[in-house]
Amino acid sequence: MNDAGSADRFDPGGFDGEDDPGGTNGPADKGHFEDKSGKHDEQDKGERQEGYGIPGGPTHDNGDDISQDSGRPPRIPMPRASVEDGGRPLPALEDLDETAQRPAPPVLEHRVLKSLLGAWALAACSAEETAAVEEHLGDCGSCADEALRLREAVGLLHQPESLDLDPGLRTRVLDGCLDRRPPRIPVPGWAAPYDAEAARLDALLQDIGDAEWHRPVRLRWFEAEGPMTRRTTVAGVIAHLLSVDGLVAVALGMDDPLGDVAEAGSTPRARTEAYWRTSHFPPGRSVRAPWREQTHDLVRTASFISDSGPARPTVSYGDFELPLRDAMVDRAFECWVHAEDIAEAVDYPYEPPAPRHMNRMIDLAARVLPDVLATRRRAGLASPPHHRHLVPAGEPGRSLRLEIEGMGGGEWLIPLDSPAAVGSAAHEVAHVALDGAEFCRLAAGHVPPAEAAVGQVGDREAIRDVLFAAASLSRM
Repeated sequence: MNDAGSADRFDPGGFDGEDDPGGTNGPADKGHFEDKSGKHDEQDKGERQEGYGIPGGPTHDNGDDISQDSGRPPRIPMPRASVEDGGRPLPALEDLDETAQRPAPPVLEHRVLKSLLGAWALAACSAEETAAVEEHLGDCGSCADEALRLREAVGLLHQPESLDLDPGLRTRVLDGCLDRRPPRIPVPGWAAPYDAEAARLDALLQDIGDAEWHRPVRLRWFEAEGPMTRRTTVAGVIAHLLSVDGLVAVALGMDDPLGDVAEAGSTPRARTEAYWRTSHFPPGRSVRAPWREQTHDLVRTASFISDSGPARPTVSYGDFELPLRDAMVDRAFECWVHAEDIAEAVDYPYEPPAPRHMNRMIDLAARVLPDVLATRRRAGLASPPHHRHLVPAGEPGRSLRLEIEGMGGGEWLIPLDSPAAVGSAAHEVAHVALDGAEFCRLAAGHVPPAEAAVGQVGDREAIRDVLFAAASLSRM
């Protein structure tokens, strides 16, 4: 890994410190406390005395009450004198501080107050109307019962739910629109996952502030040596996606977003490191616009590629190639994985892709597994084939049944002895079951093979080889 660069250039590895979440406020000073003994110090008498003499004040022990100007006794009688103050008379209302006096509720007729109960239950009344309604509820039993029923009904109308949108909402809305008016040039099914995942990531980026673009993010993947990590920022992750998506752009005849920088290498890692090294300043929010524009151009250009046409471009990743339709699914997978990395860094909720899009991602991984397993075997990282020889091309051979649970899952038979062999249920030697999201995180290098939550039965050696091959699908 080459991180060298001039001192004034951006190195994502330099972001070693986590953002300081800031200090926490100390406990708030409490202006009141409860004295369970019922007695108070002489020092506090003057302060608490202002609470007496207003409607709703404490009741005198002898049960006496006084009349208000309207001639109707208050709902909670007001004491004539303070027991704690030696029986001396309480100050008159006009002698109290004006801020301690509550405005008297307006006098409204019963029919008007009853008509306000619905608005009161919805907390839609003004302060004066609220005071008048609540004063009335203390005297009118029928209105109090009605108010209670309305409040309970309001609780049923406002069930607590998450404000996060369903990740499949965009797909369903587009499907509904396209059913009404089909497009002249539809987006191919193999490009739809990338279109959806880029849109979901862009929605996340629109919600974060400028400072969060510099939050540290740790990229994770798995190599022959074991788990690998690389430190960068949220903006650095988008720059990484921009760089690697450029490989698809070049295959489609579009301009390379890296320009001359792309000469530094043709692998995803080399392109990303070259982009980071040549950035004179740490990337920020400004990287979002070129990345998003490129995603739109990729989907638009890919839509003109016919599945039945003679021209089927392949995308080179340096040390291997993928057909365009598989490369677009691969880019959708990486877009989702890195969106989760960003969401974790900025504490943002993020859901897995729509089931049918996840199914395409899992299917691609299952189809590539035999080749990866053969590569690891040649490097001495996997057990040799059964009987020490390869199965002839097109012939059935030992197989592992990969069962992916969930709405986006399914079953795949993975040939173990040769990538050219055919998976066969009759030659099944092992069975592995995983959750769809768990398998995808294993393939992304985010879950170590030994820690993947799997149900397994059969040949332990074959199971281990396939799990490690799945983790080896990941890359920076």
